[in-house]
Amino acid sequence: MNFTISGHHLELTPAIREYVQSKLERIKRHFDQVIDISVILTVDKITEKEKRQKAEINLRVKGKDLHAESIAHDLYAAIDALIDKLDRQVIKYKDKMQDHQHDAIKHLPEDLPATT
Repeated sequence: MNFTISGHHLELTPAIREYVQSKLERIKRHFDQVIDISVILTVDKITEKEKRQKAEINLRVKGKDLHAESIAHDLYAAIDALIDKLDRQVIKYKDKMQDHQHDAIKHLPEDLPATT
């Protein structure tokens, strides 16, 4: 699994990196077939009083790319909201994958009544 984290207009501290990695453990616990994770943390300074913290993530799994983003006044709050959104997407994807794996017709029981 490839994991990249980058910051735009933001210096990535080891504490932020550890926080993101610890939160991503929750995603890995639900779904372990993750190929690639890319996290982008951004600080937009609209005015000096109003700073917006933005967190984005692209998660590549087998057959699909999942994307989520979150904006908040605090970077840690943005990361928490981001992980919540991504967790819901991963669980939904996992449920779809499990529902689509049906038994093949040749493996069905043969004692079914024939309709004529």
